[in-house]
Amino acid sequence: MSPRNRAALSVAASMTGLVVAGSAHAQAFYLQEQSTRAAGRAFSGETADTGAASLWWNPAAIAGIEKAEASANVSLILPKGDVVDNGTVIRRPGGTFAPVGGSSTSRDPINKGVLPSGAIAVPLGDRLAVGLAVTSPYSFTTDYSADSWARYSADRTYLRTFDIQPSVGVAVTDWLRIGGAANVQHVDASLSNALPNLAAALPDGSQKLEGGGWDVGWTAGVQMHNDWATVGVSYKSAIKHTLKGDLTVSGLLGPLAARNTTVSGVEATFYTPAQIMIGGRFRLTDALTLNAQTIRSTWDQFDAIRLGAPLNTALPENYRNIWSYATGIDYAVSPRLTVRGGVQRTLTPTRDGERDARVPDANRWNYGLGASFDVTPHFALDAAANYVDFADASIDRLTAAYAGTAAQTPVALNGTLENAHAVVLSLGGRVRF
Repeated sequence: MSPRNRAALSVAASMTGLVVAGSAHAQAFYLQEQSTRAAGRAFSGETADTGAASLWWNPAAIAGIEKAEASANVSLILPKGDVVDNGTVIRRPGGTFAPVGGSSTSRDPINKGVLPSGAIAVPLGDRLAVGLAVTSPYSFTTDYSADSWARYSADRTYLRTFDIQPSVGVAVTDWLRIGGAANVQHVDASLSNALPNLAAALPDGSQKLEGGGWDVGWTAGVQMHNDWATVGVSYKSAIKHTLKGDLTVSGLLGPLAARNTTVSGVEATFYTPAQIMIGGRFRLTDALTLNAQTIRSTWDQFDAIRLGAPLNTALPENYRNIWSYATGIDYAVSPRLTVRGGVQRTLTPTRDGERDARVPDANRWNYGLGASFDVTPHFALDAAANYVDFADASIDRLTAAYAGTAAQTPVALNGTLENAHAVVLSLGGRVRF
């Protein structure tokens, strides 16, 4: 390995994340706002519902539809929260642990965002239908100020994932629907963080890693139904993402100046989790429907981000598998107006003792209200509002710049995510033609 690549490796070994963004709504850096109808009942019945609006959750949802359908949605995500220093320290070579300095409170580091999604489904006979959903399930941006106490852990993280899901659904019998889909995903990601120089009086250096790539997963599902109940089960596979891009290190001074470099063709691999989804919709009266759904997400597959040649190292993440639970109702006020509401409980896949400022995630409750109005027999308008309440959570990870070299500089993060919440406003429309 060349001296330049050895320098880049010692810098890259200090990185604490690649394509991760801050806590937002669903869990870690996953976003679930793929349907306004779903948001209104806190995502409590999607695996068992029908039509193009539920295609992301279960391709069996379009089996047996009578007319072509299209759904379009947009969500405005407004997160708030403080990431507060409780005594983060740094130890430069030859010294002792000292306060990291900088601004002690980072307010609202998670950017506001607009998330669009859409789907279309077309019947091919009485039992067969094909469809296409376009979503963005892993997308966020987080920004910390240049003088933030968290700057050596995170500066700016950018993630955009575009999922294209061609699907097919078949009504096998009058009570059984099945479906399958491919998930073709494109990811663009960029992260940066500050690097400490050897003397505290010197300005910080910086490093930035960015890249992109295309990868493929799959989804399969079934729905079983009778006159008053529908139960749906679906499985969305994990996806191994391979990103290729560049690592840039700059601003290092003195003996560290030799580490300033740009390394092209860096390859990074990581997994987004599989999801096992089970849901039900139960018609209690002609007007009232009860919804329930649980999702198991295999976040333990996001155990590390592996950097290939020429760096050949792994960055530990050590996420854990988690559950989410949701329940809600739909109530038909009239033949044209339906109101709905729901509540969802989701745990964080991040662990105490390994949570950094790049992903200040926490357990949360999601409360949803929404309505649908049939403007015409062929067009329905959906609206929803969600309030997401996050628990306070520790940010307490030990990292090191220039790990494994004589310049190794440990940074012991000691902070808290406080007063975090998000408001999500969604608007959508469904067309039958």
